[in-house]
Amino acid sequence: MNKKISLGLAISLIAITCAVTFILTSFYSLRSFNKKVVDVNEKAAKYSSLQSLDSYVRDHYYGDIDEDKLNDGILKGYVDGLGDKYSRYLSEEEYLDEQSEEQGKLIGLGLTLAKDENGYISIEEILPDSPVAESDVKIGDIITIVEGVDVKTAGFEESVEAMRGAEGTDISITVRRDGIDKDYTFTRRSIEVETVSGEMRNDFIGYIKISGFKKNTPDQFIDTLERLTSNGAKALIFDVRDNGGGQITALEECLDPLLPEGVIATAEYKDGTSETLIYSDESQIDLPMVVLVNENTASSAELFAAALRDSGKASLVGVQTYGKGVMQTTTAFEDGAVVLTVAQYKTAQSECYDGVGLTPDYQVENEQEGNDAQYAQAVETANMAVAE
Repeated sequence: MNKKISLGLAISLIAITCAVTFILTSFYSLRSFNKKVVDVNEKAAKYSSLQSLDSYVRDHYYGDIDEDKLNDGILKGYVDGLGDKYSRYLSEEEYLDEQSEEQGKLIGLGLTLAKDENGYISIEEILPDSPVAESDVKIGDIITIVEGVDVKTAGFEESVEAMRGAEGTDISITVRRDGIDKDYTFTRRSIEVETVSGEMRNDFIGYIKISGFKKNTPDQFIDTLERLTSNGAKALIFDVRDNGGGQITALEECLDPLLPEGVIATAEYKDGTSETLIYSDESQIDLPMVVLVNENTASSAELFAAALRDSGKASLVGVQTYGKGVMQTTTAFEDGAVVLTVAQYKTAQSECYDGVGLTPDYQVENEQEGNDAQYAQAVETANMAVAE
């Protein structure tokens, strides 16, 4: 028998349902509103503290305030407050330098510098095709004056900073050798950095050193790889020791010719979503491979080593790697940029190595200076793979 309800009862049920819905909606809306109010109040308290500090400093600080440096310092302090060693705020000048570095280029004189025992600047390296390389300045020479200011008077860091500048601008320095000073004027320019080098180490082993993954790295890598395989390489040793990483896009282009088709690495973001970071097409080089790693192998360099091992293409030789498995993005703002950790990444076949690092298949320490035991083990491993 069908049971019917009266129109009045139906209206009452609808009214009760609407009331319950309204109460629940109001409850959650109120909770959300209260949370937002708390957030707003917390933010207001922070900004109020900053404003109070700013007022106090401006009223009592004896020196002059450089507003640009002050603003950069405030923004740097905010990002530093995250407590993340990989996130940082970049001033406008630092951002431009970072962009050049990611391109695999340097703007300047092409020098690697160090502080000497007397407080002056020692020239440790001169890059090929740089402004200084075209002069008679040599490694080991000492820079004593930068733009007319004595280095010891200005300070080492300040003098090195004074040597930075825009492409096409001139800089005057005084260089000392054997107690004799000589003045030079150079024009700063863009210098392409070599991040990949390689050679045949015997009749059948190709050795490739990768110092970083920059925008220009894939072209250098492919050229080197093709040259060595054309010269008869039957095994490859990749050396990513002291490689701190770099661009994921550059890494993908380097891994693509080495690996079979498929997803190589993924990233997981704060909201739980994941994304394919590295994908390889079907073409691959079918040769035994060994990857040299050490405690300074980090980030993209670790992902390079992990991807080759996980795919069964390579063995790892060396010591435990650094353990950086988080990804940063760089976002430009009005007066600079922020480098922010936004995701964790891993290969498609293993867990993220962040904070842990990769354990080599052959753990070898370089205990004696001048004796590269890690490289010797890599050669032995490559020889065994070729013989099989």
